[in-house]
Amino acid sequence: MDTRGNDEIGRKVELAWLAAFYGGMLTEKQRLVLQLHCEEDMSLGEIAQEAGVSRQGVHDMLSRAAGKLFDMEEKLGMAARFTRMGEGLEKCRAALREKRYDEAEQLLEALIRLDQEESNGL
Repeated sequence: MDTRGNDEIGRKVELAWLAAFYGGMLTEKQRLVLQLHCEEDMSLGEIAQEAGVSRQGVHDMLSRAAGKLFDMEEKLGMAARFTRMGEGLEKCRAALREKRYDEAEQLLEALIRLDQEESNGL
């Protein structure tokens, strides 16, 4: 089974997610190219026409932008932290709905500790 299409979609989703956190650190042109590629699903040729650069230029900009986003996530971990906190809050919410108050309190305390540890690590 060919999973390249799924891999490409997953990569675009991941890049768009990271851009939500770190997009402000990219150049305006990099943000535009990334948006057209990830959100508008445009081909490199279409983006080249839209952005007024060569297809190779688009490829290079995407590569640099992706590298910068992944590098920032590796160093700062904001997207991963956001995901972990969201998952913890969902577990806490489920415990509260089911009136498992002791468990909800433990989950909330764990989230607070996680937040403090990660805040101190930055």
